[in-house]
Amino acid sequence: MNESSAAAGSRPKRLLFVCVENSNRSQMAEAFARIHGGDKVEAYSAGSQPSGKINPKAIRTMKEIGYDLSKHRSKSLSEIPDIEFDFVATMGCGDECPFVRARRREDWNIPDPKDLPPDKFRAVRDLIENKVKEILKRRV
Repeated sequence: MNESSAAAGSRPKRLLFVCVENSNRSQMAEAFARIHGGDKVEAYSAGSQPSGKINPKAIRTMKEIGYDLSKHRSKSLSEIPDIEFDFVATMGCGDECPFVRARRREDWNIPDPKDLPPDKFRAVRDLIENKVKEILKRRV
């Protein structure tokens, strides 16, 4: 085991979730990483064109499962730490997602729920939760 992999094994895994506005999908993914990863992860989210606010639908939908998303804020990629992440998931930003240093990256094809009715919004929330759980099981 080399020094960098030994160091990576002793610190929390760094996860980043990126979407366009950082108001729905990436925010929920960050929340689920915190919920399910606990102190084993450092979770971040950002947007390629942040809206500056969290969608009230996302706040309500996460509140239904006991998480207060109103304490989060919409951030740009320039506001996240300049580090190598263990895992980065991009969601719907395509060419708008600039390069972020990561050991592993995936593009999650998850629809933007911002204009969806509540039942479909919840389905997107649940899909995001399952994808985050899968990543955490892999130990990134």
